[in-house]
Amino acid sequence: MTTPALLPLSGRRIPPLNLGPPSFPHHRATLRLSEKFILLLILSAFITLCFGAFFFLPDSSKHKRFDLGLEDVLIPHVDANKGAKNPGAFLIHGPDEHRHREEEEHLRNKIRADHEKALEEAKEKLKKSREEIRAEIQTEKNKMMKHAWDNYRMYGWGHNELRPIAKKGHSTNIFGSSQMGATIVDALDTLYIMGLHDEFRDGQKWIEDNLDFSVNSEVSVFEVNIRFIGGLLAAYYLSGEEIFKIKAVQLAEKLLPAFNTPTGIPWAMVNLKSGVGRNWGWASAGSSILAEFGTLHMEFVHLSYLTGDPVYYKKVMHIRKLLQKMERPNGLYPNYLNPRTGRWGQYHTSVGGLGDSFYEYLLKAWLMSDRTDHEARKMYDDAIEAIEKHLIKKSRGGLTFIGEWKNGHLEKKMGHLACFAGGMFALGADGSRDKAGHYLELGAEIAHTCHESYDRTALKLGPESFKFDGAVEAVAVRQAEKYYILRPEVIETYWYLWRFTHDPRYRQWGWEATLAIEKYCRVSGGFSGVKDVYSSTPAHDDVQQSFFLAETLKYLYLLFSGDDLLPLDHWVFNTEAHPLPVLRLANTTLSGNPAVR
Repeated sequence: MTTPALLPLSGRRIPPLNLGPPSFPHHRATLRLSEKFILLLILSAFITLCFGAFFFLPDSSKHKRFDLGLEDVLIPHVDANKGAKNPGAFLIHGPDEHRHREEEEHLRNKIRADHEKALEEAKEKLKKSREEIRAEIQTEKNKMMKHAWDNYRMYGWGHNELRPIAKKGHSTNIFGSSQMGATIVDALDTLYIMGLHDEFRDGQKWIEDNLDFSVNSEVSVFEVNIRFIGGLLAAYYLSGEEIFKIKAVQLAEKLLPAFNTPTGIPWAMVNLKSGVGRNWGWASAGSSILAEFGTLHMEFVHLSYLTGDPVYYKKVMHIRKLLQKMERPNGLYPNYLNPRTGRWGQYHTSVGGLGDSFYEYLLKAWLMSDRTDHEARKMYDDAIEAIEKHLIKKSRGGLTFIGEWKNGHLEKKMGHLACFAGGMFALGADGSRDKAGHYLELGAEIAHTCHESYDRTALKLGPESFKFDGAVEAVAVRQAEKYYILRPEVIETYWYLWRFTHDPRYRQWGWEATLAIEKYCRVSGGFSGVKDVYSSTPAHDDVQQSFFLAETLKYLYLLFSGDDLLPLDHWVFNTEAHPLPVLRLANTTLSGNPAVR
């Protein structure tokens, strides 16, 4: 891959030469200094000329320039009897001289031909229309997505995910036992945004013919909401194809039985056929998880808007009202809530896994309402204030990180998932009680810390989590935390910070991540996560996650696109990077008015 021209060079400042004022008693020295300065200018011009020739002449490997003997070409031939220090050293006699001249002439002709060819290519480029040039650039930007999608199409079609090394389908328990084509649904809007319309139509055809939710399968309410309902709604809003709205509503109806609990806090899992729900056995004595039941609002509000049925809106608003009534230790939301008793479980607060997208959806509920949902904004502001007071710290080395609160103790560990918060702080800066500059800077500090977690590995890819204990900073300690599974959160933050600041470092960092993914995660059958980012020869985990196509590749694409592509005053991205439009009516949650869509 070649580095795009839009990326900055990391130049160094050259301190100005301090020549000092001229001194009359030492005018001869001054004259010598001026002469030296002139010579220095001439020398620098010569060096510039040489470097220009080096970079702009055709690739020497094409005509095997070095095979000709570079010294014979560049060193002038002098007669041994005319002042050479080593008589005879540069003189070539007889057949060798003739052969050398032929090779030299061949080289000149080759360079001339290459120059003419390059000139013709440049002329042809200039003849192309802006649309043709843009199409060529688009093709280059789409190559990673094409590689991921085409291999899924070939080896895992209809399966939830892909094993790119084994070259077969893959699934996990979050999707249940059925093959629901998670990668197809998750990738649809990315394909559409990138202009891959043939691939988009292939996905649409599969959904029309095969996507069936009346299966005896137990799925994660949270995961199918953000990936399937979010993905289908985004595809509908982007393309206008009714099938996506129909399928989204069908699935949402299948999720509603999960809310049949004593408190209205939904179960984590639900059987799509029977409607029976349950929670994960490991989640604090059968509790529901904050990031799961707190990450339904965006999709459910849009469902009520599109259908005119208030049931979805009422379900998520009931959750909000319940949380508002509850006492929060130190103003923090614990990650676990028992759906039977309505009481908090273990006092564990995290902006990473188990908590992350709850805070994200408070902010985005406000944004999606055209900034009219002041209740959501206040909940977000209050939560962030407590997080900043108790969880956000600065390491000895000056890195800002977000720790985890466990039973009154701050654990100085930050997860890759928490790196999304840099983008969230930047997104929420405008409207944050006269602290916009502070939160934009905080977002930038988090982005820097997460970039350091990448930069301090052998692969330049970030670990699953990293610590800040003593001399260890932004580095994973346990082997079980050293893996990278194609996660998007760091690149997501780069994109938001780029949109709000246009600081070129974020594109540079995004390009570093792109090169690392290409080098270490790309395999013949797609893209795979790696098991140890600190090993220069890592083993692959042989899974191409659906969120890699939905989030990671989409955020990379947007990072190197213009701000007019999905502008943030018109679109709000769900936690799976599916864009949903801002709803601008006074009572949009119940409208369902197609004229306003």
